[in-house]
Amino acid sequence: MGDLAGSRRVPLLWAALLAALVGQLYALYTPGSPDPPLFDVPGLDKAVHVLLFAIPALLLRLLTPRWWPIAVLALHAPVSELIQWRFVSLRSGDAWDLVADLSGLALGVFAARRVR
Repeated sequence: MGDLAGSRRVPLLWAALLAALVGQLYALYTPGSPDPPLFDVPGLDKAVHVLLFAIPALLLRLLTPRWWPIAVLALHAPVSELIQWRFVSLRSGDAWDLVADLSGLALGVFAARRVR
């Protein structure tokens, strides 16, 4: 990670992390739609949840050796499902979405170890 820390790519990685986190918040907290989904592919929703947590986890592990940001993401996963269930119209909290979120988190951490 030492070579990455001194790299000129670091600002680009921080920008990618910011974009990933904004995208995550948008995807998780935007109200649902009464219309059927544009792409009705089985499992697509779970794959999206995996990516919503894998990408920020990967970028965070590439940018910092600290584990607390990963812990914050891990806490955000169940909180996001509770918020969707209780407060976001036309959305529902789903235990399998939580499993996908945490799987994505683990995948991102593992991928960062492989990249480094």
